[in-house]
Amino acid sequence: MDILIEELEGSLWAAALQSGRLEGLEVDPIHEEVRWGSIYWAKVKTIDKAMDALFVDLDGDNTGILYNSDVRWTDAKGKVHKGGSEAIGKRFKAGDMIAVQAKTAYLPMDHDDMTSPENKTPQMSMDITLPGRYLIYCANMDCNRISQRIRDKKLRKLLHKMMDNLEDMQGCILRMAAADTQSDMLIREGKILKGAWEEIQTYFEGNKPQLIALGPDAIQRTLSDQADQTIDRIEIVTMDHYKYVEEWCSIFAPDLVTKIEPVELDNASEDLALFNERDIIGQIEDLFSPYAILPSGGNIIIQGTAALTAIDINKGGCKDSNLGVNIEAAKEIARQLRLRNCGGIVVIDFLKSQNKKDQGKLIAALEDVMNTDPCTVQIHGITALGLIEITRKRRTPPLIDRFQGILSE
Repeated sequence: MDILIEELEGSLWAAALQSGRLEGLEVDPIHEEVRWGSIYWAKVKTIDKAMDALFVDLDGDNTGILYNSDVRWTDAKGKVHKGGSEAIGKRFKAGDMIAVQAKTAYLPMDHDDMTSPENKTPQMSMDITLPGRYLIYCANMDCNRISQRIRDKKLRKLLHKMMDNLEDMQGCILRMAAADTQSDMLIREGKILKGAWEEIQTYFEGNKPQLIALGPDAIQRTLSDQADQTIDRIEIVTMDHYKYVEEWCSIFAPDLVTKIEPVELDNASEDLALFNERDIIGQIEDLFSPYAILPSGGNIIIQGTAALTAIDINKGGCKDSNLGVNIEAAKEIARQLRLRNCGGIVVIDFLKSQNKKDQGKLIAALEDVMNTDPCTVQIHGITALGLIEITRKRRTPPLIDRFQGILSE
């Protein structure tokens, strides 16, 4: 796999290619005001009893919402408790200072909320985590566990064995990529993340709301998400990005330092010159089309609405069996959802099959490909109308919203 790092008018881009095919795309628009994963020392502004939530001042300019279910507090014995056992207003009052982390990002949009369901108050959590390449450090957890996203029983068994060798490390969640990593590397990363958290905590003081630590940027998200892949090259045009990636890799991915390659281009000053050189601009533009063509000749149609994303599969002139086309479509749907960064409810109308065995094979294939998604995806089964419902919990705004601000500047 190749990773390409680019910049356009201050916006950071990172693309992951497998044999020239786009498999990952992350964009950080320069106008993004709240980044997913950012940590704030926030001040409680108001309490909404009806929503059982707090509105908090994040940095003097942006406001976040903290629901009771995302509250965490520590008792006198040091035990961490979840919110929800009592009304949030009984534990907090206006003016209180609390440490929170952004569960969702915020991009200011040109239109109002009636036409943009994504233009919402960013959701906060007191359950603060620091993601690494192989681990996620959880500030409020005193044991190690395996990511809930890993459903494969053999892989979970392997990771459980690895945890037995991590006695010196506590409070970490093992990611899928940890399975192919030596224990000493995991312990090293765990100590780095714990040290970072200890330093962050020193800034939780005073009564001025402020940003303490930015969440992972497009480069960090891409390198972490592709940690279970074999990365052959990390191609970079600008020296600033080269130094930044080299520094990050030296800490979290020493094996990738030698894979970083500065690329010299004759037209380096042109917009997205590296993406043009690698001929992926067309693949990115295709992500804004409602259609995606399948290798067999069939196609899928993706339509987003305010409530959900609807996907329809068409066989076209393809002579393959319905099951064959459906499995092929499942793979492409997983890729499209990941690249377009669709979230919330997704309803898929696969080609009809009365065969229960074939339906089981389709669900199994869908679970397989969705397991590679860095975001949490849940498959809720087949409805009475034969539709498959899934939900995807994304980290950042959808691709079309991230592009809107870039293209309108």
